[in-house]
Amino acid sequence: MNPRILIIEDDEELARLLQLDLQRHHFEVTVRKTGLDGLRTFQDTRHDLVVLDVALPIMDGLTICERIREISNVPILMMTGHAISEHEIAEGLNRGADEYMIKPIGKIEFHARIKALLRRARIQEEATETITRFDDGYLTVDLKARRVHIKNEEIRLTPTEFKLLATFVRKPGEVLSFQQLLEWVWGPEYTSEHHYPRIYVSHLRRKVEPDIKNPTYIHNEYGVGYRFVGESTK
Repeated sequence: MNPRILIIEDDEELARLLQLDLQRHHFEVTVRKTGLDGLRTFQDTRHDLVVLDVALPIMDGLTICERIREISNVPILMMTGHAISEHEIAEGLNRGADEYMIKPIGKIEFHARIKALLRRARIQEEATETITRFDDGYLTVDLKARRVHIKNEEIRLTPTEFKLLATFVRKPGEVLSFQQLLEWVWGPEYTSEHHYPRIYVSHLRRKVEPDIKNPTYIHNEYGVGYRFVGESTK
């Protein structure tokens, strides 16, 4: 079955171009022009990925993103018409976005991002996985169930955030370079996005660290990458 993509974009020309291009690559595509219509469509029909404009009539993209994330872990690719700051990226991540793209959107990069997001979403844990669970009483990460708890209360991570945390949990004590994280978490299409690990680690810390200013789990290895401190329980 071909992947189903929902585009929520009020620019009819752009939405139509993206739709036709994706359909030529054998995706099933639905387009909605307003945030409210997009949210209703998502609630009524299963989709594998959402392409979502930030600036939408009736209900803005960040609100839609947040509503979708309340009920689903589907990958969400946000589109914006202006250059964005790290603060804006962090706000989008906080609402549940996985990626951002700035218009005008190049076809090659767009397809690379779509494929990478879908690939990350469908990756299943290997049957030979040796570490399947981390639990130290405060933070619990169940890799098979794809669930994360803080003090027995479940928290919601985006697919990218979970993939990043799972990568750390599988490599306790190892220094993971920025390049390794880009390749393992985002894929080879993202090896030039050097700012991604720093931004996403910062946001992940806000969700899992007891004290973000003095991280317990994800430690900086300055100029190299990050190291996860903790002992996993299988």
